[in-house]
Amino acid sequence: MLGIFFEWIQTVLILAGYVSGSAAFPKPLTAEEEKKYLAEYAEGSESAKNILIERNLRLVAHIAKKYADDKNTEDLISIGTIGLIKGINTFNPRKNSRLSTYISRCIENEVLMYMRKAKKLQNEVSIEESVGSDKEGNNMTLSDILTADDTDVSEIISDKIEAQKLRAAIKKTLTVNETNIICWRYGLGGGKRKTQREVADILGISRSYVSRIEKRCLEKLAAELKGTL
Repeated sequence: MLGIFFEWIQTVLILAGYVSGSAAFPKPLTAEEEKKYLAEYAEGSESAKNILIERNLRLVAHIAKKYADDKNTEDLISIGTIGLIKGINTFNPRKNSRLSTYISRCIENEVLMYMRKAKKLQNEVSIEESVGSDKEGNNMTLSDILTADDTDVSEIISDKIEAQKLRAAIKKTLTVNETNIICWRYGLGGGKRKTQREVADILGISRSYVSRIEKRCLEKLAAELKGTL
């Protein structure tokens, strides 16, 4: 979980430079280049994976802008990077077509799922919502009730350890205001994810200022988490 989160942060930061116009998108890979880097990635090369991600970043911006309006462009681009990373992680040259075709579907699926969820959000009940107390008086949520009895204990422990690392990084590197913004933006701590516009309205500042603070926070976290992976 933490590794994917760190990878996503790094991708968002790279993409931010292109979207803001401070850098030009790199050219897409040729078929020969794509084949070369896919082969290297299959052998475990992280640098090859990073190249595959960066050389396909323009797809994220293109697909996000197709569905975005003035208020949610950056949100959809952020969500689209998750689809890009998932696409790179799950692509199988023996089963799928060209990488760009496959990851385009992954990016679009992620964006569309986010948009559908956003539309239904007001009618949904959060799994973190309180449903009462147990016999010992502890607060119970739907998440507690829905947890399967056969859940892999090792996975739970691993997730908790990684979550502790993330919390420690936030506490060490971010101010109280920055922590609130990151928690609101990404739904950390069981809360619902908020758009940059919603965060801006809460704080009484501009959406662009929230965007700058968010980027600064992600850079701090990326630097701090890098040493824990």
